[in-house]
Amino acid sequence: MKIPRDLNGADLAKRLAVYGYSVTRQSGSHMRLSRQTADGQQHLTIPAHKPMRVGTLRQILKDVASQSGVSLEEVVQAIGG
Repeated sequence: MKIPRDLNGADLAKRLAVYGYSVTRQSGSHMRLSRQTADGQQHLTIPAHKPMRVGTLRQILKDVASQSGVSLEEVVQAIGG
């Protein structure tokens, strides 16, 4: 599993639409993504940096995997990594 190293915040936000996330607001250099689930709403905050640091991206993808109930590898494959 190789995490992509050339993603920026806007690209990541578009690719996370696969899991139902959409940008709900942006404040400065950070975007808030939300998705609706049966239990309510889930939120992520991602930086709009170009390019995003690998450690930051990995933690965001781990959060997506945890919230979606899938593995980190599946998330990386779904976003094209």
